[in-house]
Amino acid sequence: MNSFAHLAPSIHHYEYTDFKANVFAIWIVNDRHFDYCGRSGVKSIWGFYNTKTKQFHSPINAKTIGKVVDINKTTPYSAMQLL
Repeated sequence: MNSFAHLAPSIHHYEYTDFKANVFAIWIVNDRHFDYCGRSGVKSIWGFYNTKTKQFHSPINAKTIGKVVDINKTTPYSAMQLL
């Protein structure tokens, strides 16, 4: 995605999955192996991107889109805004 302003932090990468017809979910994936779950690649929702409006949205949770956010005010770890 050309307009995504972040590089993945060390030992992480991003994945993009279809969410709705014109929206996809952006996931941050931790590549470190976790003994408690016995696997690598633990995912957390970063946010959402609407391809029609070309806007990023913060997540309420992995199944619910939140408010529009300015990509320059987000972190590489999440689009959720600090209060």
